[in-house]
Amino acid sequence: MGQTKIEPLSIEKLGENLAVFAINRDDLKALLKTVPEDQKIHLTTIEYELQILKILSVGWGIAFYMVEGEHKQQLTLVFWQHIQEIAKNISTLTESSTGHQIDYFNILKSRLDDYLKVIQDHAENITDPSHIMGPAFADKCHCDGSTAVILVGTKMFTLTLGAVKEYLDAVEII
Repeated sequence: MGQTKIEPLSIEKLGENLAVFAINRDDLKALLKTVPEDQKIHLTTIEYELQILKILSVGWGIAFYMVEGEHKQQLTLVFWQHIQEIAKNISTLTESSTGHQIDYFNILKSRLDDYLKVIQDHAENITDPSHIMGPAFADKCHCDGSTAVILVGTKMFTLTLGAVKEYLDAVEII
């Protein structure tokens, strides 16, 4: 997220900034360009799933890198409230443009449950979740075993976690 100095922020502003980062598509677009054109790989599905993975990864970054305590609980709540509002807007926009009703926040929760199950299923064998997330991401994209898709999912997960850690290290909660 490019922070280099300690910046004082309220929990509300920090949560808002992290939510804005979670839905920013710049890195997503860059990662999509690395996927080779292949008729078996549906770029629209990968793009959709990458956005979900990024949002979830920001949430995990908060969980992984914030010290336990009141600030962590407050930030987690504020972040997910912002994501819920964004998801509501996405759901409304999708319904008005396609005529199909969706609940994007419920989709996020479902995908979170799916990823957590995969992590729990492999917890004894693998200590680094990035080794699990790439293949799990490829599975969600219906591209099991695709090296390119596994790599894109792994990169999104690790780059997002790294950016969240860097940002949290560069702010002071006031």
